[in-house]
Amino acid sequence: MTLALTPADIQAIGLSLKVATAATILALPFGFGAAYLLVFSRIPGRALLEGLVNLPLVLPPVVIGYLLLLLFGQAGAFGPLLRFLDIRIIFTLKGAIIASTVVGFPLLVRSIRIGMESIDEQYLQAARTLGARWWDGLFTIIVPLSGRAIVAGMTLMFARSLGEFGATIILAGNIPGVTQTIPLAIYEYTNTPGGDSMALSLCLVSIGLSFLVLLVSEASARSLKKR
Repeated sequence: MTLALTPADIQAIGLSLKVATAATILALPFGFGAAYLLVFSRIPGRALLEGLVNLPLVLPPVVIGYLLLLLFGQAGAFGPLLRFLDIRIIFTLKGAIIASTVVGFPLLVRSIRIGMESIDEQYLQAARTLGARWWDGLFTIIVPLSGRAIVAGMTLMFARSLGEFGATIILAGNIPGVTQTIPLAIYEYTNTPGGDSMALSLCLVSIGLSFLVLLVSEASARSLKKR
């Protein structure tokens, strides 16, 4: 079988990579902060924070997309602010990035949290005893020792964003060349007579990209383990 891709398919592949990369970079600092709060802090409402972080994991993506549509719509909570700043979210690439960020965020937090929970608290106590500030412990103990978990979380987040469909089609639509990612292009081909072979070509590309992400993640994890 030959892999035949149209210019529109290549655009969809490029947009998928762009959305997944942007969503992962955007979510990383917030994901790290949320995991840090859940593991090391004793703030009030911690259970509520944990519930909010994990909520997108159990909600159908279509529901998440609809809630985001209400939030960022003209009459939504952020509607007046977005109009004032002349920023458009609905049916744009920004909407696709936001949808992927929200859907993949719990996976990122869970991975980083597992890495942080495996850190021996005696290391942190020893650092405090020696007079280290909290940011010293953060950058010399927590970040290095949870590095593999951070890479794993970023990998999951990236892979989830590559495959995101439900929330994206609700918030960003399916506009070729603007918001049409690989899953949306496959969906369109499956609804087009004679589009099966093109859908299969994009499926193979999606499988190849996902496999490549796993290989890069494994190589990064091994590199961090050797240090």
